[in-house]
Amino acid sequence: MNLPDGILERARKRRARIVLPETGDPRIVEAAKRMRELGIAEPILPADIESDPSLEAYAALYPGNPKVGLRAVKKPLFHAGMMVKAGDADAMLAGVTHPTARVIEAGMMTIGLAPGMRAPSSFFLMQLPDRSLVYADCAVNVDPDPETLADIAIASASSYRALLGGRPRVALLSFSTKGSARHPHADKVLEALAIARRREPGLAIDGELQADAALVESVARRKVTGPSDVAGRANVLVFPTLDAGNIAYKLTQYLAHARALGPVLQGFAKPVSDLSRGASVDDIIATAAVLGALAG
Repeated sequence: MNLPDGILERARKRRARIVLPETGDPRIVEAAKRMRELGIAEPILPADIESDPSLEAYAALYPGNPKVGLRAVKKPLFHAGMMVKAGDADAMLAGVTHPTARVIEAGMMTIGLAPGMRAPSSFFLMQLPDRSLVYADCAVNVDPDPETLADIAIASASSYRALLGGRPRVALLSFSTKGSARHPHADKVLEALAIARRREPGLAIDGELQADAALVESVARRKVTGPSDVAGRANVLVFPTLDAGNIAYKLTQYLAHARALGPVLQGFAKPVSDLSRGASVDDIIATAAVLGALAG
């Protein structure tokens, strides 16, 4: 696996218990075998859920009617989520046989969101020859409002810190740099910046920035006149819409020959992630390593 330095080491050190509920898929079975051999995780493959002696306890943790909870936790995704909620697993990884929306739904109803978060989101870890960047949100929120955009920025900074160990420098991207254009879309980014700074005063975050002003120091010197800890040096790119994020990561992946690892879900109280239904065994193992690092 071609992962950034530190992620495999963190995963091996933590050796997180990762529950993989889609046990009927041979890719999951093979990936579980290999991640145990590689020492990056302790995979859990639930067998007969109906006979799990913890079902009643899991149902009691489910919000609302316990009878409804008992029916819910007999379903693989909800059962896996409750294993994480109850502390019987450290993280949940699913999606090879379920759509993203179902994985998120199960995560929301079981694990729940981290304190202060209003919405889950996702990120891709983009590995280029000279750097690794976090791109968000590229898979979940279609048109985030300012509060959700701030959630995405704060969660993405936390993901960067946990995975790569350095200081996150978050750029809220736009078609405008520091008022070079005026439009409600740019105003949304500015409002998100104010919210994120209020919630996380120590976070290095700036906006609105065009991508070149965020990434290239020579461009930033021309376009950004005031002081900025981020302009020209961003390592976390937050896109204003899902259109922008999804298009950008695919262009980076195929034109810059970057490796796109993800989407990894974020904003939850404990690590949970989605997998593409076309995921290979190596993709599953790599995502498990990321979850293991996040669980640390």
